[in-house]
Amino acid sequence: MFVPRYAPRVQQSKLLVQTLMFPEADEMSNIISDTLRVVFKRRLIDRVLRVWTEVARGQGFPRHDQIEPSKLGIDWANCLLIAVRSPVQLSRFVAVGENLSFAHSPKESLAGVLLSHLPQVLSECRCLMIEGRARLRDTDILYRSALYPLSDDGIAIDHVLGAANYRPLRENEGLITPLIRTKWL
Repeated sequence: MFVPRYAPRVQQSKLLVQTLMFPEADEMSNIISDTLRVVFKRRLIDRVLRVWTEVARGQGFPRHDQIEPSKLGIDWANCLLIAVRSPVQLSRFVAVGENLSFAHSPKESLAGVLLSHLPQVLSECRCLMIEGRARLRDTDILYRSALYPLSDDGIAIDHVLGAANYRPLRENEGLITPLIRTKWL
């Protein structure tokens, strides 16, 4: 196919005209990218993932003693630490943040919901995000959570860090929200 020599100049001038005619498009893209950056900084699971990744620094999985409450700051109230045992049903909570704590049973808390996804994380050896609906203490909630594997030797998962937050469902929201959705991080 023959392309005239002036074609690149025509394309450049079209871009220049578009930029001059629609300068708000460039501003709008900056606004959108800035907004997305702020939104991702606001999400608990993304902030905890950032700490997890910084601590791991290419060594595989971080060790559980590298995940200190002080590194997570106020997010620690929405975190928990699970000691993994074999069989997985013998795994237990080592620490549970005050916003995830339970009075009578883990099944009455978001911590129990996270514990039910532990086998998936152990079989795939990856971080897992879980979103869904649940009923806690007679209230229907919408939650977002994640599980992050930890390992003392960098290979075998011996602990899992969890993070979760939630809010009550709004009226009619239960009809449009999926029951549970998972995504590998």
